[in-house]
Amino acid sequence: MYMPKPTSLSLTFDCWSLGLEACSVIGMRLPRLMTGNAAALAEAQLMVSEKMEAVATLQWKMMTGGLGTSGPAMLDASLAHYRKAVRKNKHRLA
Repeated sequence: MYMPKPTSLSLTFDCWSLGLEACSVIGMRLPRLMTGNAAALAEAQLMVSEKMEAVATLQWKMMTGGLGTSGPAMLDASLAHYRKAVRKNKHRLA
């Protein structure tokens, strides 16, 4: 069940936290991409397909009401959606 966060400060912190997590994933991914070998190509293709899937899924959730009905609820659900994808990549790349 969705529980809204009480303040915009918590939303700011959540955005900041997601940004840091995404930066760490970029830092783990870059050395793999810089090799330029077949594994780098596979990683690049996976990265693009994951991003396309994440945005398509988020759009579907928005169109079907899966993100909630208020602005704050939609923001929280969108952050949770992307955080899940970032953490999945973080675990895979670690």
